[in-house]
Amino acid sequence: MSTMVRKSKKTAGIRQAAAILAAVLGTAVIVSGCGGTSPKKGNGSVRIGVSLYDQYDTFISELMDSFGSYVDTRKSEGVEIATIVQDASRSQPAQNEDVAEMIENGCNVLCVNLVDRTAPTEIIDTARKNDIPVIFFNRELVEEDLMQWDKLYYVGADAFQSGILQGEMATEYFKAHPEADRNEDGSIQYVVLEGEAGHQDAIIRTEYSVDTMISNGILLDKVGYAIANWNRAQARSKMEQLIDGNGSGIELVLANNDDMALGAIDAYQGRGIPEEEWPAIFGIDGTDTGLEAVIAGSMTGTIYNDKDGQARAMEELAYTLASGGSLDKMQLPDGVAMQDNKYIRLPYEKVDREKAEEYLSK
Repeated sequence: MSTMVRKSKKTAGIRQAAAILAAVLGTAVIVSGCGGTSPKKGNGSVRIGVSLYDQYDTFISELMDSFGSYVDTRKSEGVEIATIVQDASRSQPAQNEDVAEMIENGCNVLCVNLVDRTAPTEIIDTARKNDIPVIFFNRELVEEDLMQWDKLYYVGADAFQSGILQGEMATEYFKAHPEADRNEDGSIQYVVLEGEAGHQDAIIRTEYSVDTMISNGILLDKVGYAIANWNRAQARSKMEQLIDGNGSGIELVLANNDDMALGAIDAYQGRGIPEEEWPAIFGIDGTDTGLEAVIAGSMTGTIYNDKDGQARAMEELAYTLASGGSLDKMQLPDGVAMQDNKYIRLPYEKVDREKAEEYLSK
């Protein structure tokens, strides 16, 4: 992928971060905005600006790797594309400034992975003023905000479905393995590792996972809860505290994403607890490292978030918008369609040990 990764004026150390992101995405050069090394003017020439909430998020990194592959495919077909990828480092003001600079430097479509899903107003106002379409992805903004303008779109998945499927998968596990109720009290003692305080996806994933288990006849006893900000290292630290407070009394860990589930695994390994004494641990996202943990048996299961399908849909939509194509003629993944001329959603899927190899090869 011929990706242009620009140095931010705001974030210390961003040159090093840009180099890391460039390695993730393939061949890249550091320039100043979409106009730094402009594509030739001509048929199909587009400039795509991408703003990430945090390039170190494992799922986002893998999604962008897939996105780069689809851009490379289009370039191999003779299309001129320049792409700039910018990391906001979890700062909404930084992201707002990045978006303004990308527009100023000639990007004619934007893909934005919002830092704060409740604060898209400045980005929307700037884009609308300059008549630049915006594709929000992965972190879904409030519906009322998406309806502010007809050139705003969302590509992602349905957080409700991820929580329901995680709850179903955990239910199936405990019904198939009654011995997993180690203290034989008829109730499953569980802890939650939640992604982010006040974040819609985190709240929904937790609520629907737990509610689904209860509605399917599983008695639950919540013995711990921690916010770990989608981060493996934070999850390990929080899980160590939960282990210290509950000893062997934890029978289930529900993590809002794979990185936090892996953090829980790290905590048990770090405490030297034999694997046969671990609780069932479930994640969400189906990242490569998560799938490898499922194959190894250290993670009980995960819910696959179709990063490749989302990347393909986002690249297709971005190119269509930038080149003035018809949305009706987009080539989206099989079974996927745009809803309300606004939303493209990819379905989640359950992944246990038997299916993990298949999904890892996707």
